Amino acid sequence: MKVGFVGLGIMGRPMVLNLLKAGFEVRAFDVSEEARKAVVIEGAQEAKTPREAADGSDFIITMLPNAKIVEHVLFGPEGVAEGLQAGSIVIDMSSVSPVDSVACAEKLKAYDASFLDAPVSGGQPKAEDGTLSIMVGGDEEALAKSRPVLEAMGSDVTHVGGSGSGSTTKLANQILVNVTMAAMSEAVVLAAKAGVDIEKMYQAIRGGLAGSAVLDAKIPLILERNFAPGGRIDINMKDLTNVVNAGRDIGVPMPLTSNVLEMFHALKVDGKETDDHSGVIQYYEKLANFEVPKGGK
Repeated sequence: MKVGFVGLGIMGRPMVLNLLKAGFEVRAFDVSEEARKAVVIEGAQEAKTPREAADGSDFIITMLPNAKIVEHVLFGPEGVAEGLQAGSIVIDMSSVSPVDSVACAEKLKAYDASFLDAPVSGGQPKAEDGTLSIMVGGDEEALAKSRPVLEAMGSDVTHVGGSGSGSTTKLANQILVNVTMAAMSEAVVLAAKAGVDIEKMYQAIRGGLAGSAVLDAKIPLILERNFAPGGRIDINMKDLTNVVNAGRDIGVPMPLTSNVLEMFHALKVDGKETDDHSGVIQYYEKLANFEVPKGGK
């Protein structure tokens, strides 16, 4: 099966490499020529436009920063829609609003193509080792055909409902991840300023109810003061903006998410928008006039 792939950033590039390892023929596009060349070296074919990525492909995957770019890539000049063949399946793995996912699904019906919204969770490490969690909205038959492709990139592929359901589930995921990240940061700054060894605190609580995948993934980075992006603050800020807007649309207040969103806005103003979202601890450090020491003590 042939796969067209658009978007070769932090997440997209390792996802393409896993598709290649699984034996798929991949034609890849990114606006960055350097990004395209990097996957060509690994065995992908280079596409110069999204249309070229779609041409002759059974599946077309997009992994892009926001809905505006997704729409342009799919339906703009030299876009994916111009290269689609009847029966193709477009899989958007970006994090966008469910409203945007439903709109894409409707537009693609005119091209006799199916659409799945299939955002992911797990960040760069799980993109690299092919163990992403993938939440899928859309037609079950299209998902059945797409499973071999998705399972080359993820270890947990779950159908959550019709078009837009995958994107909605990702919004729920982003609430849990980012609010937990903020709570973890608040706890760490409190404990560190009180003189507690954060590594020992982490070992003491990680096996109890407060333990989480967020804690396990991010505490070691905080102890190294390593805020190199795995999940960037500005990308997560976009996701939380979608959460708040979706909540307003359907009448669900979002007090915790709104607070964390404002923290991210403050960090962006402070020039930290490309930091990993674990860098939210810097917001608390500034409030407390205290920096958690490297190593945790």
